[in-house]
Amino acid sequence: MIYHGNRFTLKADANPEQVEIALESLRNQGRSIPAVKSFVVGRDFGGEFEYGATYVIEDLDGYWEYLIHPAHLNTDRVGLPLVEKFVSFDISDDEDPDLGTKIAALHKRRYDTMPDINKLVSDLPEYVGSAAPEAQDA
Repeated sequence: MIYHGNRFTLKADANPEQVEIALESLRNQGRSIPAVKSFVVGRDFGGEFEYGATYVIEDLDGYWEYLIHPAHLNTDRVGLPLVEKFVSFDISDDEDPDLGTKIAALHKRRYDTMPDINKLVSDLPEYVGSAAPEAQDA
């Protein structure tokens, strides 16, 4: 299993109605993407971020399905412009020593084939983690 997570803080001037639309889009990802086995979206406590989301995905095929699903792309388009600080991470019990490299390759393929998503991600003021564009260039 792969637990794909995001933690983020919003821009100070983010419109509350747009924020709720973005949060609902995150929830919709969990409900509508078949590869997502379970999920949580909510406030992030005990750290430097405001919100977080984690999606449980069975394997790399499911991860790819998640990345390119219209519900996920919608969240990118409505949510990323509101984000000030973002981190992504993946936790897995898979023993494959190359799993991290394979996950990075999926993100790179998505960025290479979806220039609008690549621009939204690249334009984030601060972004680190497993899905950050610089992680794909390493």
